[in-house]
Amino acid sequence: MARNTALYFRLVEGKNLPAKDVSGTSDPYCIVKVDNEVVARTATVWRDLNPFWGEEFTLHLPLGFHTLSFYVMDEDTIGHDDVIGKISLTKEFIASHPRGIDSWVNLGRVDPDEEVQGEIYLELHIMQDQYRSTLHCHVLEARDLAPRDISGTSDPFVRIFCNNQTLETSVIKRTRFPRWNEVLEFDLRGIEELDPSDQMISIEVWDWDMVGKNDFLGRVWFPIEPLHKSPAVTSWFRLLPFGNTDEENGGKLGSLRIKVSLSEERILPSLYYQTLIQLLVESVQSPDQGDCNLLALLEEICSAESRQEVAVKLVKIFLGQGLAVTFLDKLNQREVKRTVDPNTLFRSNSLASKSMEQYMKIVGMPFLHEILRPIISKIFEEKRYIELDPCKIDLNRSRRISFKGSMSEHHILESSLETLRGYLSDIIDAILRSVEQCPSGMRLCFKQLHKRVEEQFPGAVYQAVQSIGNLGQQLGYGKEQWMAPLHPFIQQSVGRLRDFLDRLIDMESETVEQIEKMNKAHKGLQRSFSKCGQISRTLFHPSVTIKEGFLHKRKAEAVNLVTRFTFKKRYFWLSSQTLSYSKSPDWQVRSSIPVHRICAVERVDENAFQHPNMMQIISQDSETQGGHIMYIQCKNVNELNQWLSALRKVSLCNQRLLPTYHPGAYRNAHWTCCLQTDRTVRGCSRTHLAVTLGDWSDPLDPDAEAQVLYRHLLLSKDVLRDKYLENSLNAEKAECKGHSEKGFAGMAVSSPARCLLFAIEDLERAHQAFEKREREDTPIHSHCT
Repeated sequence: MARNTALYFRLVEGKNLPAKDVSGTSDPYCIVKVDNEVVARTATVWRDLNPFWGEEFTLHLPLGFHTLSFYVMDEDTIGHDDVIGKISLTKEFIASHPRGIDSWVNLGRVDPDEEVQGEIYLELHIMQDQYRSTLHCHVLEARDLAPRDISGTSDPFVRIFCNNQTLETSVIKRTRFPRWNEVLEFDLRGIEELDPSDQMISIEVWDWDMVGKNDFLGRVWFPIEPLHKSPAVTSWFRLLPFGNTDEENGGKLGSLRIKVSLSEERILPSLYYQTLIQLLVESVQSPDQGDCNLLALLEEICSAESRQEVAVKLVKIFLGQGLAVTFLDKLNQREVKRTVDPNTLFRSNSLASKSMEQYMKIVGMPFLHEILRPIISKIFEEKRYIELDPCKIDLNRSRRISFKGSMSEHHILESSLETLRGYLSDIIDAILRSVEQCPSGMRLCFKQLHKRVEEQFPGAVYQAVQSIGNLGQQLGYGKEQWMAPLHPFIQQSVGRLRDFLDRLIDMESETVEQIEKMNKAHKGLQRSFSKCGQISRTLFHPSVTIKEGFLHKRKAEAVNLVTRFTFKKRYFWLSSQTLSYSKSPDWQVRSSIPVHRICAVERVDENAFQHPNMMQIISQDSETQGGHIMYIQCKNVNELNQWLSALRKVSLCNQRLLPTYHPGAYRNAHWTCCLQTDRTVRGCSRTHLAVTLGDWSDPLDPDAEAQVLYRHLLLSKDVLRDKYLENSLNAEKAECKGHSEKGFAGMAVSSPARCLLFAIEDLERAHQAFEKREREDTPIHSHCT
């Protein structure tokens, strides 16, 4: 059993931010941290105290989290960026809003004593004899402490308070991963005479400074009494701040409008979801039952708000079963039959329209990237100034990018029009030549949809395609009259577009059975088993490129070279099978790392090479026990997180994943993070194997998808019972007696509502049993913090 946390957040806009520049404005951007780790950075809005960002992210965190923080920064071209303010939301606060948070929140100041992170490893036990009682506090190590020094490290030591006594460990220099391995003893005689609030042990971590006061790194505290009733407590404890006592600043630092929602799922073993998945499969494979079909039932009982997420999970479940095309055809057939006016097809918030939308996104996105990436990359690389709106022409900008001096407004318009025509021509040509590259599943969906609509509304498809030909007649009546010079070019492309649509559905040699057979065979190739026995499937064929781009690489073995000579610019390609790279996109000779050999993909401390936005890929050969490390530098934190996420997704179920890693580098005969001299020593920090950004390329996980679907169905259980089950429980049992002999197909045909209700109730009982087991297995020391 596993726990999955999906954290969604959207940074909408800021309001009344303070001016940080001499011009009386600011250049604000936002950094988002989850437990003090940067997961996103917005764009900078220049010279604006009321910026709009509108950027959103979804983060998958299987191990959970504690705090979500938003920092508003002012970007400076010279020197360090200024901190304007921050907002911190605890996991408990976010979870207390089941519908999510959508509001303006005032920014607060950043207090260094509140910026703590990391954990400390302690062993506590009480020794008693006839003379005295002694508390032994074994301080072993700490990890991921906050950097307080300019070097990006700290000089940590531990100070412990107990029973009016204070003891300290030694100072470990220049590390965020100190190892003390020291035992401090406290005499507990007379502690019972103290006030109950003083019968505590407080363990503080500090950064030692030769000049000035020491910096606070975090603390943990708990009462002594539970230690008398338990054996030795050995655990990692999360470091906490002193506690913010500042009063509300009244919005003096401005405010942010944010949207945040949290979804936590307990994922049961696969066995528990088989009944629900089998019911769904049988509903697609069985003859059409009209409104009695299970899919029709799902659409009716699920709320309009939940239909989007239900559609996503259904599409992924049927993709994993190799039945996505059949599933969509069932939905589309029902959608067409119940539509009166063909002009309103797929304009409602129906399960069919949402499912088609998600299928096109999941299956079609790699296709879209493949055909448009060269053109889009060319546009970004050329960085030409294009503007057709006379009201928005910036003569100063055109002067900066032109080597011919100042350009007139007329010249800018002519140059922009010529450039834009070239780009549009390339884009349209790429799309219209892409019929053979279009995924066969998508083409078959279009073909089937064309057939269903033509059967219900003869001639409607022809009229819809013909209306595309009338597009040219509608041009020129919009608000953007300055786009008129492009109208002739668009009109010339209409006929080619109609031909493209005809060729897209021309699949006489393809049948539903052939494509589904291919999908099922592909599913068998995609399936891989993790150490815990769970199944995960990738969405893509092994040859499909999931992510690509220029990065700077460095081998761990290049330790004797000057840093600037060790980083090489290379072009990388990532597929579900290999991570390959070469000197340029056109270079024929490529080096590669098999994905199945990747053991960990993690960040690298900035102080390791004095470079930001770095990650490491740890791989292992089948012949050797030692690991190989490749260090990669990305151009910004967003690119870093995207590559981390993509690499973790494709390697999630590898058999030799590492539980720990070194966030530093092995240099000068020691690890820069924990100062250990043994190169092969166990890592000093936990890996983040399944912390990924959520997007259309998420791997298929049938258990997680079925769990989310179950959660939505559970909310509709009472509606399902009241609306469809009128007979008594005994009558239900009698009617469904012997269903194991008939199979679920017979149940689904006779009463899909009853079968669905039984599946929901079985899952509900399983969850209750696991929750009870978790409560009984909760260790005593988990309450200490």
